[in-house]
Amino acid sequence: MTKSQLIEKMAEIGGLTKKDAENALSSLLQAVQESLAAGENVVLVGFGTFEVHDRKAREGHNPRTGEKVQIPACKVPVFRAGKLLKEAVNKPKKKKASKKAAKEA
Repeated sequence: MTKSQLIEKMAEIGGLTKKDAENALSSLLQAVQESLAAGENVVLVGFGTFEVHDRKAREGHNPRTGEKVQIPACKVPVFRAGKLLKEAVNKPKKKKASKKAAKEA
């Protein structure tokens, strides 16, 4: 799903105009980004948690030359899915009745 598709879906579900849905999504993304940049976690109960993890400096290899390259330490954003999101993703889908079963009934 792309950002524009998500905006359409939000507008449909929330009964919003596409412009309002776009503003809501942009505001959410900006708030999450600013919080993470400030070193804060963003916890959306049932959905998940956005966090910042420190990645240590390490040695890598240039795939073209095989030369060893030093990769500096950095911070990376991480998302951990919450219980309700995991359950929703893993919920078994309902099987559609086959045409043969429908004829027999």
